[in-house]
Amino acid sequence: MPRAPGGRGRHPPALKKFGQHFLSDEKILSAIVDALAPTSADTVVEIGPGRGSLTDILAARSGRVVAVEIDRALTAQLRDRYSGRKNVEIVEGDFLEADLHAVAGEDYLLIGNVPYNITTPIVFRALEPPIPRRSVFLVQREVAERMAAPEDTESYGALSVNVAAVATVEQVLTVPASAFRPPPKVESAVVRLTPRGRPLVAAESLPAFRAFVQAAFGLRRKQMQRVMRTVRGLSPEQAAALLDRAGVEQTARPEVLSPEKFAELFALI
Repeated sequence: MPRAPGGRGRHPPALKKFGQHFLSDEKILSAIVDALAPTSADTVVEIGPGRGSLTDILAARSGRVVAVEIDRALTAQLRDRYSGRKNVEIVEGDFLEADLHAVAGEDYLLIGNVPYNITTPIVFRALEPPIPRRSVFLVQREVAERMAAPEDTESYGALSVNVAAVATVEQVLTVPASAFRPPPKVESAVVRLTPRGRPLVAAESLPAFRAFVQAAFGLRRKQMQRVMRTVRGLSPEQAAALLDRAGVEQTARPEVLSPEKFAELFALI
C-alpha cells in the first residue's frame, strides 16, 4: 500500500499486513493531488493517509479533508499532527466499511494510495453510491492498465468492463518503485476515475452485473454461445437468440465485447 511520509519525530514502522510503502517524492505527491484538482470548496476523502505527506498537500488545497486510516498507531500520530487543522478529520477504520455518506455527504472527491491486495474491492466501493465526483488512485501499474484497457487488447478483462460501466478511466502517470520506502516489487501508476453521466448499469444492478462479467471472463477463451449457455444455463437455441438480439456473433469471445455490449446482454437476460 504505497503511502506518503511526513510528520515529525519517529514514525511507526511500515506494516506488511497493511501492505504499507510510503511515498517520498514531493513532485509525484503534488502531481497526484493535481490529478484530483481539489478546490477550497471541496470535501476530499483520503484512503490510507499513512504518515501524512499527501494529507499535507490536500489540507492546503481543499476545503475539508477526511482521512480514513486503518493503522491505529498511524491514526494516533495523524490526530496529533493535525490537531491544529480544523479542516482535517482523521477517522480510524477500514475504508471498505466506512459510511461515506456520513463522513463526506453526497458531494466529495476521493483519493488514495491503494493496497495492492484489495485494489478491486476499493475501486468497486468507490463506484457505489454516494459516488465521488472524481477519484484518483495510486495502484499497481498492471492494475491501472487493466482498468483503462479497451476491448480486444491483452489487458482487457472483467475489471475493465466493470469500471467502464460506471466511470471513464485515465492513466495519469507512472511511479517507479524507487519513489517509495520501502520500495515495492512493482511499478505503480496513478489513475483518475470520472463517473459517467449515464452509467451503463443501474447502481442497484451492479453486483449482479459484476458477477455476470466475472463469470464470462472466467471463460474468456470460449465462444459467447458457450459462455451464455454455461453462465446463464440457456439452451443452444436460447443463447443464439439472445446473442442475435444483442448483435453479438455467437463465435465471438468475451474479450472482444465492449462494455456497452456486456451491459446490453445483461439487460436482455
